[in-house]
Amino acid sequence: MSNFVIEDPLSGLGCRFTRLPDYKITKSIQDALSGHSVYNLLFLVAISPESSCLHSENPILVAVVGVGVFGRNHARVYKELEQQGEAVRLVGVVDVNLDRADAVAREFGCRAFGSVEQMLTTHSEIRAATVAAPTVHHLEVARRLMEAGVDVLIEKPIAASLAEADELVQLASTHKRVAQAGHLERFNPAVRSTVPLLTQPMFFEVHRLSVFTPRSLDVDVVLDLMIHDLDIVLAFVNSPVKEVRAVGLPILSGKVDIANVRLEFESGCVANFTASRVSTERVRKLRFFQPRQYVSVDYGRQEVLVFSIGEDGLATGTLSVNPQIKIDKPAVTSEEPLHAELRSFLHAVREHSAPVVPLDDGRRALALALDIVAAIGEHGKKVGLSAIAKSKN
Repeated sequence: MSNFVIEDPLSGLGCRFTRLPDYKITKSIQDALSGHSVYNLLFLVAISPESSCLHSENPILVAVVGVGVFGRNHARVYKELEQQGEAVRLVGVVDVNLDRADAVAREFGCRAFGSVEQMLTTHSEIRAATVAAPTVHHLEVARRLMEAGVDVLIEKPIAASLAEADELVQLASTHKRVAQAGHLERFNPAVRSTVPLLTQPMFFEVHRLSVFTPRSLDVDVVLDLMIHDLDIVLAFVNSPVKEVRAVGLPILSGKVDIANVRLEFESGCVANFTASRVSTERVRKLRFFQPRQYVSVDYGRQEVLVFSIGEDGLATGTLSVNPQIKIDKPAVTSEEPLHAELRSFLHAVREHSAPVVPLDDGRRALALALDIVAAIGEHGKKVGLSAIAKSKN
């Protein structure tokens, strides 16, 4: 006895059939298939009592690979979505640290595995997975998953190098898998409410400051924190980068912990970024100017403020101290960005559609981040930062 799947290319409805040893596909069935009709497919289900339809409401079986801080949060949200009625079921978590995997599995009611291979051997039905292992393992993990037919969401940065990012993009294409880059701020409600306001942004000022924690110290602050804002600004400006100037310093780790960057785009837009993981406070704000308008986005508070000047010197909205300037506060529906991100990913998996943040976008942000890291290195050599650091030791 064997199984086969028939899928309607128009509706995406798939039906799994059990084929008995003497089962024959008759000409009438072939004709029905060639018609690509949902109704014909439903008819086929009815004529085979052993068949089971992969209806759109069947739960998507998911896993999380790597359950450190980020991975545990993905497991938590998958479980919360399941409890809220989303058609998803968390099957297992994978981590080389089995104690950690066991703890997360117990917390969220799923299986623990020490490797992707072990999980796929016993649970080949898994359809989607978050890759939240250390960045250097993203390619290895995602490759094995996609080869096994599993759709993937790969945490940022998507890879350790552009060559690895290119291989990930190629793997997704070769195996026809949904592959989403994990750029969380794209799903921040404040960011989503800002997109309709965009006209011609010409100047950005971005701050992302965080208190020191002993996580993600294998990468510079540019790849750890600033990459979020690089992705957002690249999406907002939609223009190639013309010039990169950057400075950064290691403070409490062996990598750059604080950085300041100035980008100039072909469009003439200029963007200043400051990122720090050694701050005494947590700040996540993006501000930009465009003709007759200033927009302030607070990622953390999920708020947007718009300061506008009307064509005739007046503007709609609340009066400010200056009567020529009016203030608007666009409506923002509060939601945890990770909830929105995973729901979007699951939708792409179910529909087998392009994700909101494709791997190409992840590669674009990674390329710019690596250019910035290189510029920081060049600046450090130019001013002799390494010699200064040694003299203090």
